[in-house]
Amino acid sequence: MTLLWKTGAAFAAVGVLSGAFGAHGLRKRPGMTPDSIHAWETASSYLVYNGLAMMLVSLHPRFASHRFAGPAIAAGGLIFSSSILALVLARDRFRFLGPITPLGGSMMIAGYISLIF
Repeated sequence: MTLLWKTGAAFAAVGVLSGAFGAHGLRKRPGMTPDSIHAWETASSYLVYNGLAMMLVSLHPRFASHRFAGPAIAAGGLIFSSSILALVLARDRFRFLGPITPLGGSMMIAGYISLIF
């Protein structure tokens, strides 16, 4: 199995785990707002989506060894989702991550767009 496949599987697993925590444990934390819960759900969903996409890309003979797409999707997904999760859990300590989240999203998009060419 390739690194891209394993990374995708790890993203999907962490996405499901964080989604389960969001559905059951996060709501009990003091100070959680509907917006915080929604942000958590978005981050968890994107981990699953990107994980499945990386696994699919790893199966394609042309794109499995693409020098940019896989790393960009993985790094972008990690930056995007982890920054949101950190902001939800401890906004005061990780406020600096707010502007970093869109950079992760941009990296993901660039990775997917690179698959077109």
